[in-house]
Amino acid sequence: MDILIRQAEPGEYETLGEITAQAYVQDGLLAFGESDWYLAELKDVAKRAAAAEVLVATENDTILGGVTFVPAGGPMADIARPSEAEIRMLAVAHEARGRGAGEALVRACVDRARATDGCVRVVLSTQRTMHAAHRIYERLGFVRVPERDWNPIPELDDITLLTYELTL
Repeated sequence: MDILIRQAEPGEYETLGEITAQAYVQDGLLAFGESDWYLAELKDVAKRAAAAEVLVATENDTILGGVTFVPAGGPMADIARPSEAEIRMLAVAHEARGRGAGEALVRACVDRARATDGCVRVVLSTQRTMHAAHRIYERLGFVRVPERDWNPIPELDDITLLTYELTL
């Protein structure tokens, strides 16, 4: 399979937004009271693209998935510190899973981080149940940093996002 990773084009934003939202919904990742507003965030690729770099994985002009790469200090960063880049909203369409698109997207983000002056680390947040994603991260050398785990919705005690990092 020839998967191409490139910057998302405006005409693809709606499709990528739907893929991202459906991946989170179908995987049961929006069951913690934030589903309405976060679902809108997942679908709003144009907003992300204005503040970060949105990449897509394609095969034969079909979008398989996407990811948001946030260089250090970018407005889309949730947890990145100075000299760190962040990976956000990685999603692959259900029918395209297991074919390498997710790993290719993560590798592209790591490559971009390495090409960013002063960037020494890549960080990301993930939910406990995202086991396939955890395997990708660990295979690529990311390690868990539990001291950086965090809760995006403090009023809900049971939502702790796990943090992974890769030192470049």
